[in-house]
Amino acid sequence: MPETVVAATAAQESQSALAPLRLPVFRMLWFTWLAANTTMWMNDVASAWLMTSIAPSPLWVALVQSASTLPVFLLGLPSGAFADILDRRRYFMATQFWVAGVSIVTAALVLTGTMNAPLLLALTFLNGIGLAMRWPVFAAIVPELVPRGQLPSALALNGVAMNSSRIIGPLLAGALIAGAGSGWVFLLNALLSIVAGFVIMRWRREHRESPLGRERLSSAIRVGVQYVWQSGRIRAILLRIALFFLHSTALLALLPLIARSLPGGAAGTFTILLAAMGAGAITSALSMQRVRRVMQLQAIVFAGTALQAAAAIVVAFAPSIYVAVPGMFVAGGAWLAVANSLTVATQMALPDWVRARGMSIYQMALMGSTAAGAALWGQVATWTNIHDAVLIAALSSTVLMFAAQRLVIDRGIEEDLSPSDAIKAPHAEAPPRTGRILVQIEYRIDPARTEEFLQVMQESRRSRMSQGALDWQVVRDLYDPARIVEHIVDESWTEHLRRFDRVTQSDVALRDRKLSFHVGDAPPVVTRYLIER
Repeated sequence: MPETVVAATAAQESQSALAPLRLPVFRMLWFTWLAANTTMWMNDVASAWLMTSIAPSPLWVALVQSASTLPVFLLGLPSGAFADILDRRRYFMATQFWVAGVSIVTAALVLTGTMNAPLLLALTFLNGIGLAMRWPVFAAIVPELVPRGQLPSALALNGVAMNSSRIIGPLLAGALIAGAGSGWVFLLNALLSIVAGFVIMRWRREHRESPLGRERLSSAIRVGVQYVWQSGRIRAILLRIALFFLHSTALLALLPLIARSLPGGAAGTFTILLAAMGAGAITSALSMQRVRRVMQLQAIVFAGTALQAAAAIVVAFAPSIYVAVPGMFVAGGAWLAVANSLTVATQMALPDWVRARGMSIYQMALMGSTAAGAALWGQVATWTNIHDAVLIAALSSTVLMFAAQRLVIDRGIEEDLSPSDAIKAPHAEAPPRTGRILVQIEYRIDPARTEEFLQVMQESRRSRMSQGALDWQVVRDLYDPARIVEHIVDESWTEHLRRFDRVTQSDVALRDRKLSFHVGDAPPVVTRYLIER
């Protein structure tokens, strides 16, 4: 076989949807992620169905979804910061044991007959804390397990794991609820979580502590928020993910009641509908590589939103399960297409040093809008009925996503976010232990090019603030038009040095662009001051 054909075949295989599973560590952790998500769906199904027996009001049932997802919104930032600071392997392992502990307590209360509606919501919330803790760390782990070219496929496979669990979890939960009762679902959750924790323990990952020591939690959170805020691309993605999940959650939150309203509706009906949605999502995940070749991100997001909305209407007004199942299949495929596309775009817009924090904010937008949507559409269903609530959600999602696509355009450019050591950190004989640091960089610029240089300096502002600076300013000398000075304030000397660890190839290119304007005989003068309070 000619070498060019062999090379082309190898390249095609490396970009295939299943290529990441050929990597042993990714494969091991992928199955762990599958087990973790299976326990999540088993818990959600058992809790939602149990609530229909304890308190069958649409609002109480919808609040189960809110209790499950609200912790992600409340704890997302600390969780992401911990995942960037701590040993990710141990942190991921601890989340599994947390979920196991909550499941054991829940099972005991159900089996002893002492469970009530408020207590069920509280335990669902505690289980959601485990989800809030583990999602950012796994999102940050995946890019270090696969080559960058395989990242979209790896993230799509994560979608396969999530939606396979959407099938496996409800089927196991439904079978156990029908045969033994809800309490045994929670006991199986505990067992699977413990097994997953011990599998993660087998992963031999080397955790490298920074020579500068661990970041303080408050500082790590601040820097993570700053990075996201300075990225126009991520802000546009967050708006879209929030709009999509605020509305698409209406179908999932009200699905137990929709299942009951169908002829012969029972726990098995609910399970079949969830399984159909999972099957649609898996089918979509395996075809996303082909979809991305023919459609841009914006087109996928809007088409997926419109298709999910149409499918939700079909399910809500379905006269029988035979109509509802195909509707759920299509809804699952559209849901995965939108979620996967926006997740890939977010991962590509984050460097590794802030990845968990960035993904935790993404997760907060997703889960926060899901929790809000579940409560909102549950209340709308209480005022009207479950069918009209889904109809209103579907129509408003399409209209608002269309408006977002037109009014909030992603103008971000592709950046090379790979790390660089081209910009060296300064050395101080006696570095200050406390106090803020002011850095002053003095440029000499041709007055005729001042406006052009100041435009580039706005990119410098975004870069400095993304790296963690507290403040940034550029000033012009009133008496010397050629003298322009950049001021950067850092929280401390240690945080000043951390900025050099966060330099990317894109930052180096920006520095070179700034230097191309400098007309002095010597390089720009850099002076560092300790700010006295």
